Amino acid sequence: MPTLVTDAKFFNCTQSRELAEKIAAAYGSKLGNVITSTYSDGEFQPSFEESVRGARVFIIGSTHPGADHLMEMLLMLDAAKRASARHITAVMPYFGWARQDRKDKPRVPIAAKMIASILETAGATRIITMDLHADQIQGFFEKPVDHLFASTVFLPYLRNLNLSNLTIASPDMGGSKRAYAYSKALESDVVICYKQRVKANVISHMELIGNVEGRNVVLVDDMVDTAGTLTKAADLMMERGAISVRAICTHPVLSGEAYERVEKSKLQELIVTDSIPLKKESRKIKVVSCADLFADVMNRVHNNRSISSKFIM
Repeated sequence: MPTLVTDAKFFNCTQSRELAEKIAAAYGSKLGNVITSTYSDGEFQPSFEESVRGARVFIIGSTHPGADHLMEMLLMLDAAKRASARHITAVMPYFGWARQDRKDKPRVPIAAKMIASILETAGATRIITMDLHADQIQGFFEKPVDHLFASTVFLPYLRNLNLSNLTIASPDMGGSKRAYAYSKALESDVVICYKQRVKANVISHMELIGNVEGRNVVLVDDMVDTAGTLTKAADLMMERGAISVRAICTHPVLSGEAYERVEKSKLQELIVTDSIPLKKESRKIKVVSCADLFADVMNRVHNNRSISSKFIM
């Protein structure tokens, strides 16, 4: 009788290969062999070039738009399911489309819920992700979700800066819970930015709730897209007398003119994780790897051990 394969196997989606290699190395393993064939019209087909029968499979890939990143994850989940993998975990450091988590006006989709359903239909038996745009997205899944916090890697970095007169700030009202969690861990003050939007990515007005005069400020957010809110908040705080302004943002989407805005702003530095690969280098952007965090959690999941110690927020 053949021996049941129970080893963990690691595979990567194309856009997350560098992070996947770091995660596998931190775990003490190597990435499995996947070949992706591409047709002339752009259609593509991933193929596992080794057996995954009976194995726990971790498929690592962030699903930031465009849709090809999500489609690749779905195809790999389906391939693993049809190849008789025993457990199929979608490791999604950045869960794309998460900003569409509710109907904020009539006749719009709730994309985050739809994608949760599609991932499960494709074959995911577990989801591991980090800093969802809204915590309640976990409830969109019927399968277990391990929602990790990037504070695990950011807090040691902030403590090593040894900043005096530290104040944690949220760039909007929606991030206040996250800011309060950081302030509790660092025993610091909190300020909140109140903003009004004309439309998505366009701010008409911003006001500061709290005092930043003579303070070293750290803005905390789950992601930075166009960097409009972040840089406007940093400039406003410097105008209000802050000594310095830094920002920590888990997911560096950095679209449009984001890099130029960061460079021209009064931000001293922007600290991000490698959940999404940077499109280009910047003297102001510091990358802190989340590979060790994911490797440790994946090891605990594979060996049926608690991961509650990773939820330090």
